[in-house]
Amino acid sequence: MQHYLHHLIDHFGYIGIMIALMLGIVGLPIPDELLLTYAGYRVSTGSFSYPLAFLFCWLGAVIGISLSYTLGITLGLPFLHRFGPKLHVTEKRLEQTKALFVKLGPTVLFICYFIPGVRHLAAFWAGTNAYQWRKFALFAYSGAMVWVAVFLTIGAYFESRWTAVKQYLHAYRPFFLLAFVIAFSFALFWWRAQQKRKTPD
Repeated sequence: MQHYLHHLIDHFGYIGIMIALMLGIVGLPIPDELLLTYAGYRVSTGSFSYPLAFLFCWLGAVIGISLSYTLGITLGLPFLHRFGPKLHVTEKRLEQTKALFVKLGPTVLFICYFIPGVRHLAAFWAGTNAYQWRKFALFAYSGAMVWVAVFLTIGAYFESRWTAVKQYLHAYRPFFLLAFVIAFSFALFWWRAQQKRKTPD
């Protein structure tokens, strides 16, 4: 799979990485983080421009998550319950996504990119529950910017150790995820505490 994806990027450049990320966000089994770090590696070699790579990667993520949101509106949960197993979408993953929405609301759309599996369902769930488009776009599109910037920069910075970075991401992905969720939860708790202090009794 990775060989074909690299072949796609090598031949179609920015358009190739955009299409690959779009399909990965929709739900195809594509290693999105590795694609982003590979695009960053191409930036470091001079094959890609960082601003253009960022733009096309972000567009791919935005188009993909918007498609998932639209599918959620038009098809709803019955579609996932019926065809989810064929798409490797388990009931456990559905329940995890639902629980995150209950705890954090649409903020999940911001952090979902960093959680493999959840990012494929978060937008679909938002569409199913009729979240307003403006609210969806605010959280989902800004989250895409952060996600793309993080992994694109990692790929560009560690260009001389591309193979090691790829193995490192595979091995320590759960720890990266845990650290991010803890940091984000702390920031969210602090923000809510500040909002309560500003609210008059």
